[in-house]
Amino acid sequence: MKRLTEVLENKQENYVLPFLWLHGEPEALLRESVAKIQESGIHAVCVESRPHPDFCGEGWWRDMDIIMDEARRRDMKVWLLDDSHFPTGYANGKIKSDHPELVKKYLKIHQLDFVGPLQDASFLVKWGSPGNRMSLTAAPVAVKDKILGIIAARRTGENSVDPASFVDVSSHEQDGVLYWDIPEGDWRIFILLETIHGGEPHTEGYLNPLDPEAVKVLINEVYESHYARYAADFGRTFAGFFSDEPRFGNMHGAFGSIGRAEMVLPWKEGLQDRFTGEERLLLPLLSTVEAEGAEHAIRYKYMDIVSRMYGEAFTGTLAAWCREHGVEYIGHLIEDNNAHARLGYGAGHLFRAIWEQDMAGIDVVLNQIMPGMDKGPFKSMTAKGWDGEFFHYGLAKMGASLGHLDPKKRNRTMCEVYGAYGWAEGIKLMKWITDHMLVRGVTHFVPHAFSPKEFPDPDCPPHLDARGHNPQYRFMSVLFDYLNRISHLLNGGRHVANVGLLYHAEAEWLGEYMLFQKPAKELAQHQIEFDVIPADLIAQAELGSGTYTINGQTFSALVIPYAGALPQALLERVKVFTDAGIRVQFIDGLPVRNEHGEQVDGTLLEQAAVCGLEDFTAQLIQEGHHDVHTSEHQPYLRSYHYRQAEGDVYMFFNEDPYKVIETTVTLSGDRPVVAYDGFSNQVKLVSQSQADGKTAVQLVLHPYESVVVLESREKAGAAPALQQANEPAEISGEWNVSFAAATAYPSFSAEQTLVSLQDISRVEGKARFSGTMRYELAFTLEEAASANTVLDLGRVYEVAEVTLNGQQLGVKICPPYIFDAGSALVVGENRLVIEVTNNLGKQEQDFLSQYMIHEPSGLLGPVMLR
Repeated sequence: MKRLTEVLENKQENYVLPFLWLHGEPEALLRESVAKIQESGIHAVCVESRPHPDFCGEGWWRDMDIIMDEARRRDMKVWLLDDSHFPTGYANGKIKSDHPELVKKYLKIHQLDFVGPLQDASFLVKWGSPGNRMSLTAAPVAVKDKILGIIAARRTGENSVDPASFVDVSSHEQDGVLYWDIPEGDWRIFILLETIHGGEPHTEGYLNPLDPEAVKVLINEVYESHYARYAADFGRTFAGFFSDEPRFGNMHGAFGSIGRAEMVLPWKEGLQDRFTGEERLLLPLLSTVEAEGAEHAIRYKYMDIVSRMYGEAFTGTLAAWCREHGVEYIGHLIEDNNAHARLGYGAGHLFRAIWEQDMAGIDVVLNQIMPGMDKGPFKSMTAKGWDGEFFHYGLAKMGASLGHLDPKKRNRTMCEVYGAYGWAEGIKLMKWITDHMLVRGVTHFVPHAFSPKEFPDPDCPPHLDARGHNPQYRFMSVLFDYLNRISHLLNGGRHVANVGLLYHAEAEWLGEYMLFQKPAKELAQHQIEFDVIPADLIAQAELGSGTYTINGQTFSALVIPYAGALPQALLERVKVFTDAGIRVQFIDGLPVRNEHGEQVDGTLLEQAAVCGLEDFTAQLIQEGHHDVHTSEHQPYLRSYHYRQAEGDVYMFFNEDPYKVIETTVTLSGDRPVVAYDGFSNQVKLVSQSQADGKTAVQLVLHPYESVVVLESREKAGAAPALQQANEPAEISGEWNVSFAAATAYPSFSAEQTLVSLQDISRVEGKARFSGTMRYELAFTLEEAASANTVLDLGRVYEVAEVTLNGQQLGVKICPPYIFDAGSALVVGENRLVIEVTNNLGKQEQDFLSQYMIHEPSGLLGPVMLR
C-alpha cells in the first residue's frame, strides 16, 4: 500500500497547523516559537492575531515578516486567522468606523396586546424600536431603525392567534403612532422593525453576513492587505485564511431555534421581497407565537432563505476570493449544543454555511469532549452545561461527513482541538481526543495553542510549550508524529459506509424533531459506518440498484430521525429511493405534513420502514447494511473504514476510559490483514481467522488504545500465540524517587525513598508538583528472560519513559504502559529507571481545570514482568 510505505519511510504529509498567538514579541522569541512548532513534528502554523495590539499596522507587518521568513527557511506553511477580533466578522473595526450602513441588521418583532372594540383608537408603536429607546441615553446612530410593517391578529390564547385574522394596518401609522379602529375582542399588534440593535453584545458592530458588500470590507481590510505584501508566497508558503466562529449573532447562546426563542432575527434590507404578499402578513409568526400550524411554513421559508444567503454571501464571497488568489479558505462555526442548525451562535445550517470552504471544519474546546461523558448533558463551563451526546456522537461525524460528501474538500475535515481545557489537560487526554477525531474521519488538526507570552498565560490554557514550563512539551513530537502518520493513511482515498443519516435541520425548523445524534449514537455503538447527509444532497444523489451515491460515496440505506414534518421534495425523494430498492428507515414514526402544512400523501412513504430508536440498528444489521461486526455488543468500540486504491484500512479505538475491550471483529473483506502501530511506526502481525468467507480479527484494546488494521496483498500469517511459562513477576522494593520541574530537567533533586508506589501528589510537600518524577530500582533476575518478555508499568500518570540497564525502551504517552523488555534484561542485577511526567494541573490549579478529574501523579504500578 503506497501510503503505508510512505509513513514507514517517514514521508507522510503534514496534517497539523497549530495556532500561534502573537502579542508583539521580540524577533528572537518569534523565531524561537516557529522553531518550537517544527520541533514538535509540525510543518505549518496558523497565526492568530486576536491578542496582537496592532493588527494590519506597522507592528503587525514586522511580526508577520519575521514569521514568513522563518517559515520559508524551514519549508513550513503559514495560515492566517482572518480578523483582529474573535469571532471573524469585525473586519478590523472598519465596518464600525467606515461602513456603518453594512453592519448586521435584524428583524425585531415587537408585540403589544389590546382589547376592543374602540373607534378612533391610537397606539404608540415607536417604542418598539430599540434605537428610540437607546436615543434617550446614547448619541444618535448612523443607521436608523425602520418600521417595515404593522400587522394585527386576533388572539386565541396566551401566545396564539387566529391565522385567518391577520390584517396589515401599516398604512394607519404616522410618526410612530398607529391610528386604528380596534375591532371587538383580544388583539395582538406586531410591529416589524428593521434594526441594528438587539443582537448579542459581543458581535455588535460586526458586518452583516447576509450582505456580500459587507463581507468585501473584510476582504479589503485583511485579505487584500496580506496579498499586497505576500503575493509571491500565496499558494506556496502562505497557504490560506481561517475564519473563526463567524455567526449570525442575533442572540447570545446556542438555543436560537426558530419559533422556540424570542430574539431579533438576521435580516437584510429588501429581504421581505423574498416573501409573497400573503406570506408577509405571516412574518409575525417568526416569533414564538402559534397560529394553528400556519407558523411552520413561514419559519421554514425564512430559515431556508437566510441559511442559503449566509453560505453564499459570507462563506462564498471569501472562498471565491481565496481561489482566485491561489490559496485555500478554511475555518469553523460554533456547533455547540446543537447551535449548528439554529440562529444565534449558529448560521442556520452547517452544511450550507461552510459548503464553499476548502475543508470541512469543527472545533472542540472548554472540556466539551471528555472520556465517558457521552450520556447527555453534564455540568461544565457553561450555565447549561454541555450536551455530551452531541459532542461524542454528532459533532465529528457531522464535520467529517461534509468532508466526504463535498468534492472540493477532498475528504478533508479540520478540527481545532485541545483549547481551553485548562492545565489539567495533558498529552494523554490530547491523544484520546485525537483518536476520537481520527476514528470518525477528521484528519486535519489545529492545536490550540502555542503562546510565546510569559508563563503562565491565563488565556485559554493549556499552551503546548508554555515558554519552557510545560514538562510534557518534549513529548509533543510523539503525539504529532503519530497524528500525521495515521492521518496520512486515512487520506487520499474514500470513506466506506453503508448508511446515510439525514441531517435534522429542516425538521427542527418545521416543528417536532429528533436530533440526528440520537440515531448516530446507536449506529456508532453498533459499529455501523455512516455519514450525516443533508436533504440538499439527498436530492442530488445518483441512484443505483438498491444504492445511492454522493461524490463517490455509495450507501444502501437512509435513516431519517423522527420529524413531525419534512419538505415535500424530500418526501417525494423517499419514494424514488424505495422504488429503487433502497432501504429508508424512519425512526419512531412517519412525518404527518410537509413544509406547507399539507398532510403527507401516504403513498410516498408506504414502502419505507418505521422502527424504534433502540431497535433500528438490529434491523439494519439483519438486512446487511453494516460494515464490520463484533462478536458481542461493544458500545465503546469505535471503528472507521477507509478505502485506498490498494486495499482497505480500518481504525479501531477503545473510547472507554477505564475498561479493556476484548472482541473479535469480522471485517467486510476476505483478504489477510496486518496491524500498524502509529507510535513505533511498525507493521505487526495480528491474530486473525476466516469466518463465512470474511476476515475476523481478534482485538484487545486497553483504554486510550487504538489500532489500524490494513489489508495485505500477501498472506500475513497469524500473530504468534502468547506463551506464559511463569506467573507475572512483580518488580518491587525501595524506589529511589527524584524530581525535576520542566525548567530544571534533566537535573533532578529532592530524592526520596518509597517503600511502595503511591500517588506522589499525596506525598508531603508534593501536592502541587508538576514535572518529571524519576523512579530508580535495582532488581535481580534468576534466569534468562524470554525474548518476548514485556515490562508492564500498570497505572501511570501520565507519560512514561523507560531505561533498562542503560537501554532505552521508549516512551508511552497513554495506556497501556507496556514496553518490550526481553532484549534488555540480564541474569543477575538489572537497573530500572522510569521517568514519569505529569501535566501542569497540579501546579497551576487554574479556573478551567476545575472541570476535569485531577488524576494522581507518578507511577502507581504494579510494575510487572510477564
